Amino acid sequence: MLQDLLNKLCHERYHRKLNNIAITWINYEASSKKGYGYGINNRKKIYPASIVKLVYSLAIYEWIETKTIFRDIQVDEAIQEMLQNSSNDATSFIVDILTGTTSGPSLEKEIFNRWKYQRTIINDWLKTLNWEELQDFNCCQKTWEDSPYGREKDFYGTSNKNRNAMTTDGTARIMEEIMQNISFNDKNINLKNCLLRENKEQSKDKDANQINGFLGEGLPQKIPFWSKAGLMSEARHDAAWWINENQSKTLLVVFTEGKEFANDNKFLPEFSKAIYEFMHS
Repeated sequence: MLQDLLNKLCHERYHRKLNNIAITWINYEASSKKGYGYGINNRKKIYPASIVKLVYSLAIYEWIETKTIFRDIQVDEAIQEMLQNSSNDATSFIVDILTGTTSGPSLEKEIFNRWKYQRTIINDWLKTLNWEELQDFNCCQKTWEDSPYGREKDFYGTSNKNRNAMTTDGTARIMEEIMQNISFNDKNINLKNCLLRENKEQSKDKDANQINGFLGEGLPQKIPFWSKAGLMSEARHDAAWWINENQSKTLLVVFTEGKEFANDNKFLPEFSKAIYEFMHS
């Protein structure tokens, strides 16, 4: 079913590039915590761009829950900016808090080894969750407007071999955790609220609004919708959650690789529209 929808959408533009697309699509009945779904290349490790900010936000939530870090207004504002507006400056601040590291010039070997050890703390935490979908995730790098320098560049390694890597299945598991499994309260940051796209029409006036050119654009204005997008020169991704007219819920994560996809602001909206119309046919 998913393959048929994808083939129909890609038969002219991308029929030879289906391996550049990874998808996880999960549907939930109105009152169910468990979903049923489909996937294509859903275990393929891909550079996630700003999708990694979902990992860092969940880590911050857990760090606060366990009193590993202290919650204050700057942490709240940074999480809001990181998820709602995809701020890279806010992400840098959050990664520093999580790992006890800072960016800067290159370091001598022994000091750099200690710095690298600290920066892998988030990966170590992911392993403790024991979620099969997160196997071999690499979420230790900041996100950049331009490119990393100094110790950050060194940390990427030769040919950027240490860059972040995620799958659509793992992204879906994290999104499901935020949307379905956490009972948010005033003692911690409400990540779900940070992902809410309240007025898609109004947001279209903003640059990099995570709606135009992404999954949200293909959905009706009236439906409740949450998302986190990722965009760079060779990737265009989105992780979206919405509530259908019959109160069932849809979780859709799509990663696309390559300059053609990165520059294509029609594919993701067309795909979400096809999924929505299939669900309502």
